[in-house]
Amino acid sequence: MNKIIKEIEFPVYDADSHLYESEEAFLRHLPKKFAKEFQFIDINGRKKLAISGVISDYIPNPDFAVVASPGAHEKWYRGQNTDGLSMRELSGKPLAPPEQWRTGRGKLQELDQQGIHASMVFPTLASVVEARLGDKPEAIAALFASLNSWIEDEWGFSRSDRIYPVAMINLSDVTLAVQELELALARGARVVGIRPAPVPGPLGGRSPGDREFDPFWARVNESGIFVCLHASDSGYDDLSRRWEGGGKEWIAFEPTPFKACLDPLGRAISDSLSALICNGVFERFPNVRVASVENGAHWVGGLLHRLRMVYGQMPRYFAEHPVEQFRKHVFVVPFYEDNMSELANLLPAERILFGSDFPHPEGLPQPLDYYQEFSNLDSAAIEKIMSTNLRGLLDGARN
Repeated sequence: MNKIIKEIEFPVYDADSHLYESEEAFLRHLPKKFAKEFQFIDINGRKKLAISGVISDYIPNPDFAVVASPGAHEKWYRGQNTDGLSMRELSGKPLAPPEQWRTGRGKLQELDQQGIHASMVFPTLASVVEARLGDKPEAIAALFASLNSWIEDEWGFSRSDRIYPVAMINLSDVTLAVQELELALARGARVVGIRPAPVPGPLGGRSPGDREFDPFWARVNESGIFVCLHASDSGYDDLSRRWEGGGKEWIAFEPTPFKACLDPLGRAISDSLSALICNGVFERFPNVRVASVENGAHWVGGLLHRLRMVYGQMPRYFAEHPVEQFRKHVFVVPFYEDNMSELANLLPAERILFGSDFPHPEGLPQPLDYYQEFSNLDSAAIEKIMSTNLRGLLDGARN
């Protein structure tokens, strides 16, 4: 590890690290009228999460009393699970999250130890909210507002100009979304996050690129802040239910071969970016920049191919070629198991970001273990991917 730190001659910016929230994160600032929408319940000595009165196992340990160690699932994601172990078996002995994964103060100390200059930080439990409260947009907005207020209390949105938590926003009620965006900007946030999925509502879903949401995108465009579409429960488990039947909730760490072939991550982010492009968000708001985080990059080639085909079929729908829109406005965080050479042929280095996913088990044991995955790229490209690209995005929010 020390050898890698010494080898890197630029400040490293990590586009994907995580905190493990306490129960207070969603509850401290939550108005009482929403208290029954999000409850921690004790079942046989273990905490479970009840959302709108229904127990969810999507995240089996929502209090994060114990978690898997960083990098525990590396063999799985590299396709090297030769012993056929389950996710649970690969996780090994669980550990209690240290202060570094719980508090901003601890995170700063950890970044120094890891050789990381700055990092975006995503909440972990936020991914469970929207898919289960789609018909209650006011409740979703209240939960995200409470979470963002807790982050402001405990972390700050630009701690020491090195830690940049992501303010989560739901678009279902665009007036509330703009209010939360304004509050995030006032707090000094440099980045906000939305779910890569149709925007839920009582009458059904709609595209995040629909003109209904233009007030949100207009403020993003004006402020210079950028938007992350981080992997979440985007509702694509409905596809597996149609094929496999049953009403059991999809659980993040209990995959099946068929569900893996469905590729819910790749489908969700491809569809979400297609919606933004095809619905004209980047044409109406040319300063908007979005980053795909923790969705990998295996889907990029297929999406660019489809965008070329669609443009060839319906060019009058676009003021600018959709592939060029993608390359101008979209940043991609690849997984370590992705083919970096292939990605570099699809996108300029200026649109690729390094993200470690630390301390989640899907990542690597240490963030800079990732450095070797870029070894087939030249030094200038590596510096852009691991430093200057994200720094530029974060600095843009100050304008």
